[in-house]
Amino acid sequence: MSNRDYHNPVPNTVTSIPLADAHPVSADASIGELVRDATAQVSNLVRAEVELAKAEITRDVKKGLTGSVFFILALVVLLYSTFFMFFFLAELLDTWVWRWAAFLIVFILMLVVTAVFALLGYLKVRRIRGPRQTIESVKETSSALSPSNFRSSTTPATVSTTTPSPPTDTSGW
Repeated sequence: MSNRDYHNPVPNTVTSIPLADAHPVSADASIGELVRDATAQVSNLVRAEVELAKAEITRDVKKGLTGSVFFILALVVLLYSTFFMFFFLAELLDTWVWRWAAFLIVFILMLVVTAVFALLGYLKVRRIRGPRQTIESVKETSSALSPSNFRSSTTPATVSTTTPSPPTDTSGW
């Protein structure tokens, strides 16, 4: 666990696939060596895809948990504010003096706090997205490994050089 700690089991970096082969195969390599090398490279690719998916899903779960905490806070405040509503109704029915206005103000204040917590929870949960980088990477891998790329030896396979733009976060968190 070089880039992990025991309190946060999520790696700080995602394992990457090297652009050049660390152990290049000689020009006169046998088919068995080429198949073994290709199998190892596909295995490394699959492991890297799984690591990327785990990192993205972990990030989204953390956002979801944070948003759900705000929803729970909103429910707790709403639960406590019902006490004031009932107290308000009792005072209103018991006496027709200005004392009830204070209880009404407290009740309205509790509703405003509930609305703020609910809004914060909504903003956190709304930002949850799927593992977009993993999906894009798997699509690129499957298109690169499709049989149509190997049919014509005169046409080289095209590789997308565009990098996806980072997701924009408009909530200010």
